[in-house]
Amino acid sequence: MHDVAVATGGKEHADIERALAVLRGRTLAVLTGAGVSTDSGIPDYRGEGAPVRTPMTFSQFLQDSSYRKRYWAGSHLGWKRFDGAEPNGGHKALAALEGAGIANGVITQNVDGLHLRAGSRKVVDLHGTLDRVRCLVCQQLFARTDIAERISTANPWLDEPDAIELQPDGDVEVSHVDDFVIPECTVCGGMLKPDIVFFGEFVPLEKFSEARALVQSAEALIIAGSSLVVNSGIRLLDQASKRRIPVVIINRGVTKGDPRATVKVDAGASETLAQLARDLA
Repeated sequence: MHDVAVATGGKEHADIERALAVLRGRTLAVLTGAGVSTDSGIPDYRGEGAPVRTPMTFSQFLQDSSYRKRYWAGSHLGWKRFDGAEPNGGHKALAALEGAGIANGVITQNVDGLHLRAGSRKVVDLHGTLDRVRCLVCQQLFARTDIAERISTANPWLDEPDAIELQPDGDVEVSHVDDFVIPECTVCGGMLKPDIVFFGEFVPLEKFSEARALVQSAEALIIAGSSLVVNSGIRLLDQASKRRIPVVIINRGVTKGDPRATVKVDAGASETLAQLARDLA
């Protein structure tokens, strides 16, 4: 671990050592947030330097076609870059821990699908995934790539911008969308929505039950790259606290769970996870 001591400085090195001490020999559950994907080029909502933004709510999407036009136009522009992101060392470290039988899977608040692409087998995507689209009427699922082709065909003018500023959920700010043609379900003509949890929606009960089961079957919990502002993360921390199992939080900056952490490592999620995986495996 001499490389960590050189790269990080005393306190961070000591915190990683403390984390290793409480994690060794235990089965781990892992909860990840946006900070795990920043090294893959996907920005964070709340991390240091993140711009203040007000995401579209589920009620806005449902009630106003102008909101749906703006969402689908921006989401389409961001999709190719979002979909082109590659797993980083943190994603690969968690896949390695699962492969070694140390982690029982990954619970993620991210919608980018990078844990699966990195090789993790048990992934509970609390907030859904952008690579699927669901009809809100008949519940038919579509591959996002197919919907993207339909949008490009119906809105050829939309692919013109050269420079776009990607948002954490794959969205892009778009101003002129009056002529945008919104995709519809080819089965029933119903309203389509990416298969993710919008602001103002609840995490599906079955998803949270899967996540809770991983925490319940683990002997320690790692929370990486999440500020724990979203309620679903705090509820999982509550489960770990009730069972009195060790909790290691890895995040740059303060999180809502810091007072209850057994160990807090104030450092980048990806490099810290990679270090932990090397020393635990």
